Amino acid sequence: MQKTYAKESHTNVIRLLLAGGVISAPLFYAAAIAQVITRSGFDIRRHAISMLTLGEMGWIQSANFILTGLLAVLAAVGIRSFLRGSRGGTWGALLIGMYGLGMMAAGMFRPDPGLGFPSGAPEGMPTSMSGEAAVHSLAFFTAFICLIAASIVFARRFATRGERGWQAYSIATACLAPLLIILGMGMNSWMGVIMGSAGVVAFEWVSALAARLHGEASRG
Repeated sequence: MQKTYAKESHTNVIRLLLAGGVISAPLFYAAAIAQVITRSGFDIRRHAISMLTLGEMGWIQSANFILTGLLAVLAAVGIRSFLRGSRGGTWGALLIGMYGLGMMAAGMFRPDPGLGFPSGAPEGMPTSMSGEAAVHSLAFFTAFICLIAASIVFARRFATRGERGWQAYSIATACLAPLLIILGMGMNSWMGVIMGSAGVVAFEWVSALAARLHGEASRG
């Protein structure tokens, strides 16, 4: 009976950790969209979501990055515990954890003002990059790369299990998300929308994966 209780408690902890991953992407974009709508001067067609960390209310988006990253790290711990000894349990969990740490770092450091945001910022792009902005960019892109690598790791897991739908979803994420990033970086208009869409593709994959594993853990 004690072993059964201990196993149930362990499973409940795993489910709780995975639940963090389930809500991470919806929570991030719900908070971001609310700010896009309400922040004066912010134009999603011109400004990246990261720029919401600037200005008097920038702490909200900074906290959003940090909380999303923390939830991803917790989900990674849950993935590691649930898949220990099987494909994806080591590198998949590690890469998702690194994605979470990168998101947290991106929230602790901010990009440079520009393109007229926040109020009083230069109308053009910054002519140079500050150290803080460089750390922010490095943290975000490291997180993104780790997430793409994780989707490839899990595509292999689903392939070995014969789960073609999830394999295709993971491969599509690994291909589409960086393609959108590259496309967005090369555009002067709608850059924020395209870059934000890349985030939706990648971040939602984490939430979908966490939901899938949460369901498996619930079924025992």
